[in-house]
Amino acid sequence: MARLKGSLDKDLEKIVHVESAARALSGNYAALGVAIVFLGLSGVVAGSVSGVSSDATIVVFAAILGGYMALNIGANDVANNVGPAVGARALTMVGALLIAATFESAGALLAGGDVVDTISKGIIDPALVPDSETFVWAMVAALVSSALWVNLATWIGAPVSTTHAVVGGVMGAGIASVGFQLVNWGTMGAIAASWVISPVLGGIIAAAFLAFVKVYVIYRDDKIAAARRWVPLLVAIMAGAFAWYLCIKGLKRIWRPDDLTILVVSGGTFLLVWLVMRPLIRRQSEGMENRNQSLRILFRFPLICAAALLSFAHGANDVANAIGPLAAILHSVQAGAIAGKVAIPGWVMMIGAFGISLGLFLYGPKLIRMVGAKITKMNPMRAYCVALSAAITVIVASWMGLPVSSTHIAVGAVFGVGFFREYYTRRSRKRRQMVQRSDPSDPEIEMPQAEIAHRKLVRRTHFLTIVAAWVVTVPASAVLSAVVFYATLMVR
Repeated sequence: MARLKGSLDKDLEKIVHVESAARALSGNYAALGVAIVFLGLSGVVAGSVSGVSSDATIVVFAAILGGYMALNIGANDVANNVGPAVGARALTMVGALLIAATFESAGALLAGGDVVDTISKGIIDPALVPDSETFVWAMVAALVSSALWVNLATWIGAPVSTTHAVVGGVMGAGIASVGFQLVNWGTMGAIAASWVISPVLGGIIAAAFLAFVKVYVIYRDDKIAAARRWVPLLVAIMAGAFAWYLCIKGLKRIWRPDDLTILVVSGGTFLLVWLVMRPLIRRQSEGMENRNQSLRILFRFPLICAAALLSFAHGANDVANAIGPLAAILHSVQAGAIAGKVAIPGWVMMIGAFGISLGLFLYGPKLIRMVGAKITKMNPMRAYCVALSAAITVIVASWMGLPVSSTHIAVGAVFGVGFFREYYTRRSRKRRQMVQRSDPSDPEIEMPQAEIAHRKLVRRTHFLTIVAAWVVTVPASAVLSAVVFYATLMVR
């Protein structure tokens, strides 16, 4: 009888696994179906606007490619904004998807602007392109290659810079169509330097904030008193940093304030939020136990606000990666000329905004889990340091005139938090004394010294995969773009 019961349990377990696999497979097909419908609608909208002509066929094809690129941006790039909050359990996956989709779309539609650069980052000189037809097919090749590369990166679980993918696509198509002299190699060198600058700077700033939080809040005898002193200040720093961040990045397409205005806005925001948060944190912390769990509660709402603001700024800034080449193609087809900046029709902006949100809902959870939980373990304090680093690093880099990638900054900040935790854990004698005073229930108190010293709090396989994807993004998308451009020559 026991043997029969054991056999029955194994059979039931196999059935459960088969049902789970079937649900996952059906979910994949449903997502693919929705994506295809969206791309079809994008083509229909482009066709209704363009009319019936040979040029309209190119516009329809470009609109479908722009929608495909927007889907991939949503699936890959947006994870950096909400992933840490999900990993810290400050947001559920559904809540993160709703917040990110809402604020990404709002950023794109409200602050995406009505004019976009046709050549990403000025890496090629459009004046050297011989005719508008060559330019149109070069932009088509750039869209195809960058979208395919981001799709591949999402499939392998690597968050990459969609801006770098578009840069590589434009560069490859430019070289294939005109030659190496078309490329601004000084600009390309600065972009290559950002592969190192962005993650290192983001990691250092995130680690510095985490060190501050650990020393002055977490490992204090009276955590609640420390939180009442420092949490309002940290939230005010976040508010001031995001005010600055939105001025220079999130709103730059509709409003370009001077340095003094930015300073006044960010300073005023810092002071106002600090004054408001002091009594709020004091009231919220009343009756809380002197435990780390209480600190997690205090950091949760500011972390959610940070995720929303990051999503807004990202939607305003990076929607151009999807619609920039599409707008360039549309202008060249309609005007028969090449322009450095072109106006964005409303329907083009809608494709970019809704494509990003839809891609996030359909395929975003995979990268959200990667960034939020699989690289290193998150809690609200660590995730807050990541979000704060993302905003401050952009400000510092802009002030220094350094080109940076928001994706590299955010993921670099996650790495920085993880590697700092490894370093801090190895200094276990001082740390264990502080933990014993502040939280005797911490399980690491009983952990053997040798085990603490060799703990790896950052998964090396994910680290190597992501770094490798960053390094090859520009050259890989460039090669793909050149191949696609040569293929179009054979077809035409």
